[in-house]
Amino acid sequence: MAELAALEDPRIREVNERHGDDHGVNLGKLRAIAKRLKTQQELARQLWETGDTAARLLALLICRPKAFGRDELDTMIRQARPPKVHDWLVSYVVKKSPHAEELRVAWSADPDPVVASAGWALTTERVAKQPEGLDLPRLLDVIEAEMKDAPDRLQWAMNHCLAQIGIEHAEHRARAVDIGERLQVLKDYPTSPGCTSPFAPVWINEMARRQHA
Repeated sequence: MAELAALEDPRIREVNERHGDDHGVNLGKLRAIAKRLKTQQELARQLWETGDTAARLLALLICRPKAFGRDELDTMIRQARPPKVHDWLVSYVVKKSPHAEELRVAWSADPDPVVASAGWALTTERVAKQPEGLDLPRLLDVIEAEMKDAPDRLQWAMNHCLAQIGIEHAEHRARAVDIGERLQVLKDYPTSPGCTSPFAPVWINEMARRQHA
């Protein structure tokens, strides 16, 4: 904890806080510490329990994803309010867990929009890598009905799922583009030069173009 405190940079914190992340540690330096520590599940649990954002990010880098129980992961996702902690928990830990599918179903229906966004992130992963058994038309129905008025983080996760369906599944592409066009979600999102807009119709068409390039 002292080492992490020494890495705190007010300028980095200022930038991170604009995105809802309350820490000021350079992520490259954080990864260097994780590389040195290697996998240490007990230390990871202790770091997580501090509640400190930088410590929790480090915990997610040195933990053993399959060592967490289902209820433990459910508790952790409810504690993970800063976006970076939430994203790393889902990407680095939950996706590798044997409980991922059970949690995907449970979280997608959770009344807490931040928890629900984790369920949608797991669904997006399945759309891309393991779509067998998913009801894609029904997912599009839910997105069409709910995405427009969803809170920001849930809306972002649903939009990513919409785009992924359109990109990966040509038979649903026209409908996915149409939903995006009608809902106009993230149409005016500022996009850096050279980056693809998160507006689903643009995103889908660009990735489809690259697939056939």
